[in-house]
Amino acid sequence: MSVTWAVLSVGAATAVAVAAMLFVRGRAPKGGYFADGDRAAGFFGVLATGFSVLLGLIVFLAFTSYDQARAGAETEAALVAQQFETAQFMPPAVRRQLGDELVCYGRYVVHQAWPRMSDGSFGDSLNPWAVAMFRTLKRTNPETNAEQSAYDAWVDRTADREIARRDRVHGAVGVIPDPLWAVLFFITGVIFVFALFFADSAERRRSQAIQIGSAIAVIAAMLCLIGFLDHPVRAGWGGLEPVAMQRTLRILDEERRIVGQTGPLPCIATGLPA
Repeated sequence: MSVTWAVLSVGAATAVAVAAMLFVRGRAPKGGYFADGDRAAGFFGVLATGFSVLLGLIVFLAFTSYDQARAGAETEAALVAQQFETAQFMPPAVRRQLGDELVCYGRYVVHQAWPRMSDGSFGDSLNPWAVAMFRTLKRTNPETNAEQSAYDAWVDRTADREIARRDRVHGAVGVIPDPLWAVLFFITGVIFVFALFFADSAERRRSQAIQIGSAIAVIAAMLCLIGFLDHPVRAGWGGLEPVAMQRTLRILDEERRIVGQTGPLPCIATGLPA
């Protein structure tokens, strides 16, 4: 959900709540529907407290998923840069190919994987350049101690990169299940209906509107926040974008020039095979 839609959603929910309260107020008796307002307020406080505790736990869970996706993307980009440097110590027969495939891996993440994560169509797709690097590594035959050390380091960092990739993808799909969303909206509806019974024709319209409007605005804003944190990969304000991998690609372009790998890559600028 974009910021614009979030603001519109909160505004619409608040407007509906205020309109409903003013409508009920016009038909409510003086003093409200409850004979004992303090006792009713106590029940309402218990209901609202339970909902706020549940909401806080869900926000924490959603933020944990958001941070996991952000950290995974940062770690994956850092490991791609490290693997490129490690590739320079591999046997000459595969040194350049592994470096080129790493660049293509990064391009694929930025231009292919990220948009598909944003629209929810990524699924269980693999990065084809990870498969290409695995095939290249299978025919690698390290001979010197330096090449063997580089080979071992490459294998370790590949495992770490896949874990980071999994964290990035896991955070993009969301962790809040549909039944939990249903419960949240159900409790929100209960609180809304309960609040309408506090309508009092003896109260000022403005006071009644502020009472229910502020409560519903806060609840709606929290629900929008959970929705944002549960699907963090998006363009725009606050969304996760592939800035870490883009930075790594700029670094790799410079390192390729330094090591003399200025030839064509096996992929185009968007990461697809050339």
